[in-house]
Amino acid sequence: MAAIALQSAPAKINLALHITGRRENGYHDLESLIVFADIADDLEARMAESDSLVLSGPFAAALRSETGNLVLRAVSAFRARWPLLAPPGLAIHLVKNLPVAAGIGGGSADAAAALRLMAELAAEPVPVADLADLAAGLGADVPACLLSRPLLARGVGEILSPLPQFPKLYVTLVNPGIAVATADVFRRLRAHDNYSLPTLPEPLTRPAQLGLFLTETRNDLEPPAIKLVPEIGVLIEEMAASPGCMLARMSGSGATMFGLFGSEGPAHEAASQMRRLHPDYWVGTAPLLGVSE
Repeated sequence: MAAIALQSAPAKINLALHITGRRENGYHDLESLIVFADIADDLEARMAESDSLVLSGPFAAALRSETGNLVLRAVSAFRARWPLLAPPGLAIHLVKNLPVAAGIGGGSADAAAALRLMAELAAEPVPVADLADLAAGLGADVPACLLSRPLLARGVGEILSPLPQFPKLYVTLVNPGIAVATADVFRRLRAHDNYSLPTLPEPLTRPAQLGLFLTETRNDLEPPAIKLVPEIGVLIEEMAASPGCMLARMSGSGATMFGLFGSEGPAHEAASQMRRLHPDYWVGTAPLLGVSE
């Protein structure tokens, strides 16, 4: 039977991530400039009597031992919120192309794709604001992944400001194959009240504008993550030495790091070099998704 719905779950990249406070409940306030790359997990769905999930792809094995997969949790949450709108059952196939526990969205992107898939198949249109509220209940990164476009995130990740313009850029991603637990990184974070992101230039249309902005930013989770996984620091230094690299930095809580490039050729050259240096690491390169895609 042919698939009735297809959705991709693009890799999320935190170009900048400032931790600006810690709440009484233990959650952290943040400000982050988030973009998405045209490299993704893939979901497809077929009608079935009940919901099920099959995993395949290079990183499927890392998920098979997990309980409560976020894709099925997203489907279940959608059904609970809109029981009359969802199809009776779906057989979902998740092709896991992206590393797990890697700081690039992963399960959050998959959950967001599942919500988009359910909304696509709903008997009536689903209010976007309600879908975003549902996404926030599944995880801090899920609302941003639901949009999968350049944006600023604040609060604990639920206050989103999509950007009206963004320059065309390319990214090379490298993951050393070491899973990093976000909680472990936060436990090693020294300062929880760092300064906010600077103001973005308007309009933000040229790579040079973004490059200047990013020189005044950081990923506050990068230093504690490097202490846990020193390989991250090595990769950042190697990527920074690549010709044409505007920025080399870790994404999210790691261990994936990225190099940002203004054109496609240098991004692919950097990817080739990283594969030569680290043949056992995962390396991907792709354009960033723009505001109109």
